[in-house]
Amino acid sequence: MANHKSAEKRIRNAKNKRTQNRYQGRTVRNAVKKLRETEEKESLVKDLPKVVSQIDKLAKKNVIHKNKASNLKSKLMRKANAAAAPVAG
Repeated sequence: MANHKSAEKRIRNAKNKRTQNRYQGRTVRNAVKKLRETEEKESLVKDLPKVVSQIDKLAKKNVIHKNKASNLKSKLMRKANAAAAPVAG
């Protein structure tokens, strides 16, 4: 256990940050999963900027790695572009 007041405070703060990061990370993962499963083009195009913004915020706060954020955004953009492109045939 901590012996100093500052260490006790650090433990409390770390617990709060961890809880908040886990909540935000889970929220974004659910949003990404929902966006991947979406088939309607309108809702995909409408929700994409919100999800990309959430991913950027997590990367900025080092909840997820910046490369993982780029990877997620790239895959979502490809899905959105494929849905928006006219089907040849």
